[in-house]
Formats: sequence, C-alpha cells, structure tokens
Amino acid sequence: MERRLIRTGITHGDTNGVGYEVILKTFADERIAELCTPVIYGSLKIALYHQRTMRLSPVNFEIINRAEEAVDGKINLINCVDEDLKVQPGQASPEAGVAAYQSLEAAVADIKRGVIDTLLTAPINKHSIRSEAFPFPGHTEYLETHFGGEDKSKRALMILMQDQLRVALVTGHIPLGEVKAQITKERIVEKLNLFNDSLKQDFAIVRPRIAVLSLNPHAGDKGVLGSEEETEIGPAIAEADNYGWTVFGPYAADGFFGSSMYTRFDGILAMYHDQGLIPFKILAMENGVNYTAGLPVVRTSPAHGTACDIAGRNQASEESFRRALFVSMDIFRNREIHGRITANPLQKQYVDKGSDNVKLDLTGEDPAE
Repeated sequence: MERRLIRTGITHGDTNGVGYEVILKTFADERIAELCTPVIYGSLKIALYHQRTMRLSPVNFEIINRAEEAVDGKINLINCVDEDLKVQPGQASPEAGVAAYQSLEAAVADIKRGVIDTLLTAPINKHSIRSEAFPFPGHTEYLETHFGGEDKSKRALMILMQDQLRVALVTGHIPLGEVKAQITKERIVEKLNLFNDSLKQDFAIVRPRIAVLSLNPHAGDKGVLGSEEETEIGPAIAEADNYGWTVFGPYAADGFFGSSMYTRFDGILAMYHDQGLIPFKILAMENGVNYTAGLPVVRTSPAHGTACDIAGRNQASEESFRRALFVSMDIFRNREIHGRITANPLQKQYVDKGSDNVKLDLTGEDPAE
C-alpha cells in the first residue's frame, strides 16, 4: 500500500513581516511538494503581491476551498483572509494582526478535524495579533488552550532546536520580574517530564540525557547569590532521578555554554526565555526551529520573528522555515513509529510463591484478583 504524503498546514503569519517571503522562497523549490502536501492558509492576492514586489521566483499555487481537496505534488492555498488587506511591509497594523489570527484559526480548525497532519506557523507580531479573540502572549499558549484537553491537563513545552541542540524552557513568554515566583520544584519536574517524553517519542532517543541550568549566577554559589538551586532546582533533579530520568545539574548557564558542555546532552532545560534563547540563537539562529512539545499535535515554526526591519526587501533567509517543515515531518513519523512499537507492550511476569515454577501472566490481569 502506497504511503500518503504528510499534509502540512501552513499559516502565513503577519502579512507585513517576512512570512510570505520565506514561504515563497521555500516552495519555489518544486521538490518540496514531493516530500509533503503543503496547504497554505492565507491569500493568493497577498502572496502574489510579495512575489511581485520582491521579484521572487514564481510559485504555482493550487487554489482549493477545503483541506480535503489538497492535491499531492502541488502547493495548495486556501483563501481565508480579506484579500483587500493593505500590505505595508515592515509596519505593524491591527489589520495584519487580524489576518494572522484568521489564518491560524482556520488551520487549527482543520487539524482538529484531522484533515491536516502537522502545523507550521509563520511568525506573528505579538502586539498586532493581540485582541479579545487572541489574548495570548504567543502561539505556544494559544495552542495549549486549544489542545490541552477539557481539563487542560496537557501542557505545552517550548523547545528550540537545531540538529542535536535542543533547549526547552521552564518559563516562556512572561516578564522577567515574574520568573522567580514560577521556579518551583513542581513546575521543573513537570517540564522535565514533558521534555523527557518528547525526546523519546518525538526524537527517538531511548534514554535522553538532560542538563538543567541554574537560575542564579554561578548556580547560586551555595546560597550566596540565591537559594533556588538548593530549595527548588536541586530537589526537582533528585525527584527526576527517582523516576529513572537521566538528569544532571544545575549548571551555571554562562560556563555551560561557554565550555561547550551543551554538546554532551540530548536536551537542555533553561529556567527562563532569554537564558536559553540568547545562546541558542547565537549558535543556531538561521538554522533553528521552534517546536511545541507536549501536545497531541505537531507544531513547528522558524526560530525567528517577523523581522520587520528587513520585510519586503528580499533579504530574509528561508533556511529556518524550511528546516521547520522538515522537522515537522520527522516528528510526525517518529510519533507514528513510537505509537506502533509501544501499542502492545509485553505483559508483566510474576512468580507464584507457592510454586518453584515461574508463571507468565499473558492476560494482563492481576493474579491476585
């Protein structure tokens, strides 16, 4: 039986940023459509505007009304925003924010219906998109609300990655002054659990090695520069050890990255946004990918923002966006494989203490019942 291509839903992001530029540059390579079936949620008129004004290589779009109509081997596009929207490259506008939200809503509705397999989001302007309909600080929190389940038990984890470098965050898009209050043992253990599961399920690492960074300079210097390492982070690492996870730390962030210790681990858990993302973007800015772990859907995005300073100038690199597309396909397949190999685990074995013989419980029932 021939395997169906992965159908990837792509949101156009902020129409005044570099979203359409990196989308157009990526899909100008016709070979991409041999690897997946892209479905872009946006506007043909706006796409052609960016293509024409920047003199980009042409992309032949297949216009469809619903994702179910997507044609393999084609770059499919669903018109789902106001085509009369005024495009102003490099300028923030409420209208561009509305168009970004409409694109995202349409793609999320389709992934909920099961008609697209993965989600790839172009960058949004967090100020322009903010409204009563979108009161979130970013994509991660929005998706957590939509896919966390009725009891919101499924939490999202932001992972920035490039090849073997994977940086996750305990706290995400919050003011720096609020970070300390959220660095608790329970929250760190929760994030370690999500990270460990993702490294196994999404990245096919059998026994992940995770490094945990400190909150304070020099890992607190035994309480001289802060106590969180001893009261919250250290106990969280000890609890992780009890669960059988392979976790080390806490490491002072400056020495950890400065000495290249990050190369020894499968994942790094940072305490707050800039602690993890500044070194990551220095090491992997153009090739980095943002992945939202912990949810039942696969969502990736480029590691950069709307880049309004270069929008409309044909200066943006599509490398991060293209890698985000490839990563989404890899993770989708890894999840399929992980699901198959863990679907029917071997039943437990037990010893009948009244007999010298070992008995196998092949029914899955408790022998004591």
